[in-house]
Amino acid sequence: MSISPIMEKVAAKLQRKDIPQFRTGDTVRVQVRIKEGDKERLQAFEGIVIAQSGGVQGSFTVRKVSFGQGVERIFPKNSKVIDKVEVVRSSKVRRAKLFFLRGLKGKAARLREVERS
Repeated sequence: MSISPIMEKVAAKLQRKDIPQFRTGDTVRVQVRIKEGDKERLQAFEGIVIAQSGGVQGSFTVRKVSFGQGVERIFPKNSKVIDKVEVVRSSKVRRAKLFFLRGLKGKAARLREVERS
C-alpha cells in the first residue's frame, strides 16, 4: 500500500537531515538526551546496529554489552531524544538483521571491520 504524494512531501520535510548514513553492522555512538527533574544532560549509547526499519517513521536497534549483560535500545530516526549520531566503525555483514549476535559472546560476536568511505 502506498502513501499519498501529499503525505510523502510532509514526511520529507519532517525528516532529520543531521543523522548520518549508517548500515546494519556499523558501530554507532548515539548521544541521547536524558531529562532528570528540570535538568537535561547527554548520555552516550555506543553499540552495534543490529536492525533497521525503513520508511517515513523508520527506527534502528543498537545493541551493546554492559557489565556482561546485553542491552538493546530502539531509536526512532526522527526522535527528539537523539541529539547526535556518529559512526565509530563500519563492519562487513551479509544480513539485514543481526539477531544472531544475541546468542554469541566474546570473540565469537566480533564482526569483520572495513574501511569507511
